[in-house]
Amino acid sequence: MEITTRKIIDHQSPWFNGHFPDEPIFPGIAQLQMVCDLISDELQAPLRLLRLSRVKFKKIVRPGEILDIRATCGNKENSYSFTIMSEGREACSGMIFLQPSTTTSQSP
Repeated sequence: MEITTRKIIDHQSPWFNGHFPDEPIFPGIAQLQMVCDLISDELQAPLRLLRLSRVKFKKIVRPGEILDIRATCGNKENSYSFTIMSEGREACSGMIFLQPSTTTSQSP
């Protein structure tokens, strides 16, 4: 199963608060949250992060950029490989391990 989405990074996102006022950068944790949200939405179930593996951040993401996010089921249960592309370049990639959550959380 492959899941994809396209997101525009909103200039007003709370992720930019304090990260950095004169040189805004979309944090890596926000990118990982987008991957979790994509998979959770597809499975129509709240998920929680178990662990990450081989995560690489290769490009700084700025406000207004368009991100193409792709997640594919991995070989192990509850694992997904993912790639985030921006402007034709890989911004982030790795493996994410998720499990069903008993509580829901909200992302900014």
